[in-house]
Amino acid sequence: MGRPYPPSPSGSLPPLNALGSLTEAQILAHLENLVALYCPLAFGTPADKDRSASEQPLADSGYASETEQLGGELGEELLRLETLRADAFERRTAERWLTGFMARAEALACFSSDAARQHALDQASWVLESFFADPADEGRLQGVAGQGGSSSSSSSSSTDFARTFSFELPPRISVSVIDNNVSAAGEEKQQAIEIRLNDGLAGTNSSEPDDVGLQSWGASIVFSKMLCADPARYLLDPAVLGPAPRIVELGAGTGLVSLVLASLLPRLGMPHAAVVATDYHPAVLANLRANIATNFPDREDGPVRSCALDWAELPAASGASPPPPPLDAPADLLVATDVVYAPEHAALLRDCATRLLAPEGVFWLVMTVRPNGKFEAVGGTVEAAFAAADRPKGRDGRRLAILESERIEKQKGIGRGDESHYRLYRIAWA
Repeated sequence: MGRPYPPSPSGSLPPLNALGSLTEAQILAHLENLVALYCPLAFGTPADKDRSASEQPLADSGYASETEQLGGELGEELLRLETLRADAFERRTAERWLTGFMARAEALACFSSDAARQHALDQASWVLESFFADPADEGRLQGVAGQGGSSSSSSSSSTDFARTFSFELPPRISVSVIDNNVSAAGEEKQQAIEIRLNDGLAGTNSSEPDDVGLQSWGASIVFSKMLCADPARYLLDPAVLGPAPRIVELGAGTGLVSLVLASLLPRLGMPHAAVVATDYHPAVLANLRANIATNFPDREDGPVRSCALDWAELPAASGASPPPPPLDAPADLLVATDVVYAPEHAALLRDCATRLLAPEGVFWLVMTVRPNGKFEAVGGTVEAAFAAADRPKGRDGRRLAILESERIEKQKGIGRGDESHYRLYRIAWA
């Protein structure tokens, strides 16, 4: 027969804490075993390779499977493979290992290049996606993987998996609101904000709008950490914003930043803060609403609302009528992370912010810098958009401009291999 059948995950995968001692070839071999086990159509099983090109699949009589009809040693091996593939324990073992590998991949020194690391991550993501893919999409997923690329899906039934993010707060924060999630006022113990999300593994393909919004990208995680570590640095202060500020996130995706803000602001003395998380694509909005419900259950009028917003459909003219609720009132803060994926996005984002930002408001924009590949060209579009002489004016005649720009280094274990660093912009009226 051809190459051996893949081994069981529980009997072959190394401990996650031993990944640092493996070579690139060893890690890729483990991933290829998982691909062969759970995504067999892309590369073919050994039985497929042993069949002649002229051999046709056996017809299903309705009483026996093709595996049973094959009989003999080959049929027994195929049956063993099908049994292994269907084993829930083995699948959970593979899922835990793959998610652990993905969380640690950025810190592994064995990869010869960022491209090799990204290939390994794409393989891991593809196997995970196969666990949850709609059967109707199976052929598409196998075809994509067979071409060596990352898989994508805009189907609402594509891969979702839960992730919990924890962001530490400085001990000096004095809690002013008491509820089930907040300790008594004035305590100096270390606190943390925890957010639970459904992350769509389809987000591994950044060329698909739905896929981009279904995953929590590195910029949103890094910015959430920064907001929690030093809230005053980002004007999260009741002396600046008052007790009931309005905050709008543009291109919210999974809603991580919005959910962090909604959890953080009451702890800072802003119990009546209103956060609006916006996005455009229906699949992203559905996932966003689910994430809000997960983190604020039994809160029909909770601190976060989701809202559909198409930047291109929001007129930038200062004399235009106000947007519909909940965007009809100006935002004290606008936030956006990793939302520019095409040259025209920066200008659309600028025009949208011009309509939504309050006269004394601030827009915090985090741009992911990808110096190589198809997104290299968008790197300078933000600065150009906010410096253009013909950019629209606000209601008082002023224009938005970049007042401050700061390089944020990529953090270990966060983000994809194609990300070099991040750039934080403070944008306001000038």
